[in-house]
Amino acid sequence: MSHMAVDKDAAFTLPRGATGFFQPKDGPLPETDRRTFRAALHAAARAAEGRVGETEEQTYPRTFHTATVVEGTGECIILCHAHHPWIAFAQERRDWYTEEFLAPPPWAHTFADLGFVVLDRAQLTLPLSDIDTSVLTRAEWRQIRSYGITTLGGVLFNAWD
Repeated sequence: MSHMAVDKDAAFTLPRGATGFFQPKDGPLPETDRRTFRAALHAAARAAEGRVGETEEQTYPRTFHTATVVEGTGECIILCHAHHPWIAFAQERRDWYTEEFLAPPPWAHTFADLGFVVLDRAQLTLPLSDIDTSVLTRAEWRQIRSYGITTLGGVLFNAWD
């Protein structure tokens, strides 16, 4: 299975839990600190001279929390991975994403300042062939194939069950 090989030149390496799936025998997945996410969200709203809008905590099978920062007449959707401190931005709320990501807004650094990794559209739309997927299990690959996922963002921000 060549797609399972470790690629030393990969643009991104998936850690265990990136897809939201886990084997009970391996123990629970890490959790992104929700309190830190809320603090970063409020800092982002201040930096945007806006306000925090609606927030929605992750529920199974979704792998991410969502929130909005309202600035002026628009709003920006913020996605926060439930198991790893990854942040992405989108134009609309969805249960899963494939390539519908936005470039981080100017105030995205507020998330990085609090320890999050802000992923940009170029990273999130990377094809899986450019990513080190060696940690993925056969069951995860089955889900990826059955949902037709071909990008990093599709693997990270999903609602498979």
